[in-house]
Amino acid sequence: MAFRRRNKSYPFFSQEFLIQNHADIVFSLVIFILIGLMFEATAKTAILFIQPQYNITTLSLEVTTYHYGWKDCATILFYFFITIILHAVVQEYLLDKVNRRLHLSKSKNTKFNESGQLGVFHLVSSVWSFYILITVKFFYLTQLAYWLHALPELYFQKVRKEEIPRQLQYICLYLLHISVAYLLNLSRVGLVLLFLQYVSELGFHIARLLYFTDENHQKMFDLWAVSFVFTRMATLTLMFLAVGFGLARCENQGLDIEMGNFNTLLIRMTVLLVVCLTQSWLLWKFIRFQLRRWREFRHEQAVRKKATAKQPVRQLKRDTFGYHENGVLKAENGVSPRTKKLKSP
Repeated sequence: MAFRRRNKSYPFFSQEFLIQNHADIVFSLVIFILIGLMFEATAKTAILFIQPQYNITTLSLEVTTYHYGWKDCATILFYFFITIILHAVVQEYLLDKVNRRLHLSKSKNTKFNESGQLGVFHLVSSVWSFYILITVKFFYLTQLAYWLHALPELYFQKVRKEEIPRQLQYICLYLLHISVAYLLNLSRVGLVLLFLQYVSELGFHIARLLYFTDENHQKMFDLWAVSFVFTRMATLTLMFLAVGFGLARCENQGLDIEMGNFNTLLIRMTVLLVVCLTQSWLLWKFIRFQLRRWREFRHEQAVRKKATAKQPVRQLKRDTFGYHENGVLKAENGVSPRTKKLKSP
């Protein structure tokens, strides 16, 4: 199974070898884990990587419930490998083929690949989160696996140095918020917020993909701008209602790590503070971007007006009868003046 077209071979375990063959190496590890399911001696270990652990469902509960623990790291690692393989499949069989047709520049090519990968992920995650409001553990494990896989992909995809800080920002923000929602058992609230976030980001990446195919397609960015502001407001409102007011009125107050209860005033205020700071920072960046875009648009309009005003206007040479045009004497009304006949002597 080869994901990349290879024009030449590289030394084993060299940098270029790992970049070109990382998907194949990871695919071999996944096959190795799956083969472990076939033998009784290794099946119990292999199942740790595939199936969510810490099932605490009782006979009185109709819904499957889970707790979390260190064994979840094995599950996250396995789906970390799976996302790397899926990333390579989308890149090789979809994005690279489109790139070859569009002939984009290197900077646009990087952003096109980023939007293509994130667009697929946001689409799958938003649809998935809409249907699994009951069983959420596996969803969170795959979310953590995806955003963890995004870190080494910066190296594998040879992302430009100036693009790395921007991508690291949103990767770390996703990891922070998803981890907090998972560890503090705020999975239901986090799932709703992730659904809103992913739908908004899906609109952005669709708009950017359309823009790269045809730069006249810019109306989708306006729709995304509305959804972005709505998502920020909805996130703040839901967090204050659920964490600020809802958990504050619950009877189970106090810290109980074994039972997974973190409903204390300090933790609630910390969660609200982190969410408020993040949403405010995102809105601040969004407003700065829109103002800069507006200033650039005004500047372009002013330059065009100046260029139009400075265009040379052809001056017409006038004389007593009118003016000359193309070497012909014209009168003021545009009619050639009559030549006077000379009287015969």
